[in-house]
Amino acid sequence: MRISLLFLFTFLSSWSSFAQLIPQSTFDDKFRQLEELLPTPNNQRTGSGAPGKDYWQQRADYKMKVTINDNKQRLDGFETITYTNNSPDALPYLWLQLDQNLYDLNSESYQVRQSKLKDEMSYGEIQNINPTYDGGFKIETVSDAQFKPLKYFINKTMMRVELPTPLQPGKSISFNVSWWYNINDRMKVGGRSGLEYFKTDSNYLYTLAHFFPRMVAYYDVYGWQHKQFLGSGEFTLDFGNYDVEIEVPADHVVGATGVLQNPDAVLTATQRSRFAQAQKEYKQPVLIINQDEATTNEKSRATATKTWRYKADNVRDFAFVSSRKFIWDAMAVKQSNGSTVMAMSYYPKEGNPLWEKYSTKAVAHTLKWYSHYTFDYPYPVAISVHTADIGMEYPMICFNGGRPEPDGSYSDRTKYGMISVIIHEVGHNYFPMIVNSDERQWTWMDEGLNTFLQYLAEQQWERNYPSRRGPAQYIVPYMKSDVDRLEPIMTNSESLRQFGNNAYGKPATALNILRETVLGRENFDYAFKAYSQRWMFKRPTPADFFRTMEDASGTDLDWFWRGWFYTNDFVDVSIKSVKVKQLGTKNPDTEKALAAEKDNRQQDIGAIRNKQEIAETYEEQDSTLIDQHAQMYRYVVTDKEREQFKKLVATLTPEEKALIENRDLYFNEVCFELVGGLVTPVILKLYYADGTSEEKRYPAEVWKMGNKDFCKVIMTKKPVERFELDPYLETADTEPNNNSFPPVIQPSRFELYKRQSGEGSSRTRG
Repeated sequence: MRISLLFLFTFLSSWSSFAQLIPQSTFDDKFRQLEELLPTPNNQRTGSGAPGKDYWQQRADYKMKVTINDNKQRLDGFETITYTNNSPDALPYLWLQLDQNLYDLNSESYQVRQSKLKDEMSYGEIQNINPTYDGGFKIETVSDAQFKPLKYFINKTMMRVELPTPLQPGKSISFNVSWWYNINDRMKVGGRSGLEYFKTDSNYLYTLAHFFPRMVAYYDVYGWQHKQFLGSGEFTLDFGNYDVEIEVPADHVVGATGVLQNPDAVLTATQRSRFAQAQKEYKQPVLIINQDEATTNEKSRATATKTWRYKADNVRDFAFVSSRKFIWDAMAVKQSNGSTVMAMSYYPKEGNPLWEKYSTKAVAHTLKWYSHYTFDYPYPVAISVHTADIGMEYPMICFNGGRPEPDGSYSDRTKYGMISVIIHEVGHNYFPMIVNSDERQWTWMDEGLNTFLQYLAEQQWERNYPSRRGPAQYIVPYMKSDVDRLEPIMTNSESLRQFGNNAYGKPATALNILRETVLGRENFDYAFKAYSQRWMFKRPTPADFFRTMEDASGTDLDWFWRGWFYTNDFVDVSIKSVKVKQLGTKNPDTEKALAAEKDNRQQDIGAIRNKQEIAETYEEQDSTLIDQHAQMYRYVVTDKEREQFKKLVATLTPEEKALIENRDLYFNEVCFELVGGLVTPVILKLYYADGTSEEKRYPAEVWKMGNKDFCKVIMTKKPVERFELDPYLETADTEPNNNSFPPVIQPSRFELYKRQSGEGSSRTRG
């Protein structure tokens, strides 16, 4: 089609940009591949993101006995660890984590913390200035299987056990450790694990984790992952089987990772009967211990003890809770593969009525929707335990806040906060308890992915659930803040200043944008499930995640990972200019009639000059120079012009004739500018005068040539009244005031979404 010859455009309107041009001095390729950043694929980790044919991981099995002294708030323990070396390397020594040494009086965590004097300071703040609580591990013995002493060395939160001969590939070794420590009061000194004291009834509620020396992970990427535990970067562990005996006062109730092995010895006949009923109940939780029974029990003070025995298979950690205050309920949850999981909650009366109503239902809801997006939950139980001001996760069990007022009343904020923290912490069973990423190195790989799934599960709980993180607009205040206070997502846990925003909010937002705007839900969900199932019970790295998402979706996403995860760039796209034209017909009768109509309209509305100005102009001119003939015949069509047009039409195809005869086509040239540094898809909404609208979506590849601007000509069948970028706030565009033509200044457009993720208790929340 001879567009250049036939279709001359008639200019209708033009709006100039109000955005400032950013000069481009060098070619900044936002789409360059990640090979320079990602490790080279090998037989352990393939270029597709899947585990390779030679993938290996270590194994650590534990058999232990621990005792809680409720009078001294002390834990004593003895463990036998069987460590299997599946690596190709001979290991002359083994490393164990001593995470409780975070509370050693000489802890490096105290030394690196900054502190300032304030007019009012809490006990915990004063404790950090001059710590008096000695909560570190007291290692009593380390011995081999025959109880012969093994040489060991403690380096802060790590302990090296030196072996008589190196542990060869494919071989196992068993050794013993005995220890004790003073259990920390979480309400005073903080921590992910510890105790809470209830002054009203003089009882303790213990939520205990990393209470035992645990094997450090050894794997192909880093070798021993023995970064010191400073409090932010969490835990990197290997899978194994646990057989744990827990001796507590006889009136305590114990919940733990795994399955209770001796119910006849520790539960009453009534409790066993109720639990059997709960195993068949799929709609409403069954109270195994009700509030009246728990209230009666918390008044007792048993001097005898009971031992609860729990076993857990193929888990990377173990945690338990113990108190005489517990109410306990449970219900069954059916998985798509036909298996049944027991969703359970333990909580003191201080949690009611909120916990009895919502907790176990939230556990069941989480299992349903996380399994929908990843894999069927493989463990037999999932437990939510109530305690104050915390959210922390361990295999099959988690500790959660959300406490009503003393009179039982609660706000929507408390209710939704409780439901959200339960969803989040139960969700951690999937990431990192099963998809076993390295938390000590990359917090976002569990917190970010989990926060993203938390948002999806929250929106399935009820329409318009007040989620705090996930939608793109919620991260805008963070991304447009002072760049000197930001770090890329790909930053080690201990170097993060805005922990909640960086490790939780931004990666969750990025994945939501990837799902909703870049890949689409169906393609994203397929790829995300492929990643989840590839790396079940294995240890992925960031590269494995990035590569799997590209491999399974069939999409080059290097630009996305680079911009969102490796930089502090932000999204800001503006509409630089708009021009609107229509096709000329070359029909002299049509064109001259339109020209006459246009001139008359301009004179009628005074677009050029008013009548008085015209009269004055003619008076100033030499009247003999005015071409009256030209003015008279300006819009007259000659026979010659009609004959020329007739010959031209004869050369046109039917499609070309139909096009030039269509006077209802508008050609809109819209030019966009990349003001921010983060490339993004461009979503444009066109609003018509008749009240209708339509969307145009352009992929991020429009910026692929390193250009800072690009133009698109959009053909419409009616005039566009307004153009708007990012109409549904789905790209995290940080500047709304350059997103409309004609300009619409919106100083408060994002005020409703300024829910910048507060740091709060993020350092004691998993």
